[in-house]
Amino acid sequence: MCGIVAYVGDRQCAPLLVDGLRKLEYRGYDSAGLALHTGSGVEIVRAVGKLANLDLALKKHPLSGTTGIGHTRWATHGRPNEANAHPHVAGGVAVVHNGIIENHVELRKQLQQKGFKLSSDTDTEIVAHLIDEATRAGKGTLSDAVRAALAQVRGAYAVAVVSQSAPDEIVVAKNESPIVIGLAKGETWAASDIPAILEHTRDVLFLVEGEMATLTKSGAVITTLE
Repeated sequence: MCGIVAYVGDRQCAPLLVDGLRKLEYRGYDSAGLALHTGSGVEIVRAVGKLANLDLALKKHPLSGTTGIGHTRWATHGRPNEANAHPHVAGGVAVVHNGIIENHVELRKQLQQKGFKLSSDTDTEIVAHLIDEATRAGKGTLSDAVRAALAQVRGAYAVAVVSQSAPDEIVVAKNESPIVIGLAKGETWAASDIPAILEHTRDVLFLVEGEMATLTKSGAVITTLE
């Protein structure tokens, strides 16, 4: 079981995300990472092993920003190494993902035939490239690009996405894997389980199958993937 935490608001979120991931350690993991919109773009820091290793990596490469996503990974596709750790980045898009993309082999071949270079063995990186491809094709907002990308995907997933083009937004979506949204004054959270965000808000809602949400510090706009 992997863990997801996401935050958008006014606070520096790297320590908040790491703390949220720590509350999901019971799910088990072999690597961890963060992606933050730093104002100039999306930056990631990842580490193999325990969250203490991610703490050390963040001391070497601090991340500053108020919009970000975090993940603890339990390897399914690809070995537990830094290249396979989440978040995965393609262009200006970073993605964390829980679940299994059943048609990942087919999608990987299609992307490679188009000239995309994939740097990991994971099914998640494919989702990042699909969203980046939709963004470059002018599919509209970040939520439109996520919707277009996930229309090509078969399987179970909960995803959280940040993009260079949307500095104050996070898009989350689910199919057969849980996502809970937490609402607080001036900030919005998302996570794969309530303990990650319970310290910050008791005002929560769960996405249902086929739903997605655009998160800003003002709240969440929920739509469908169809």
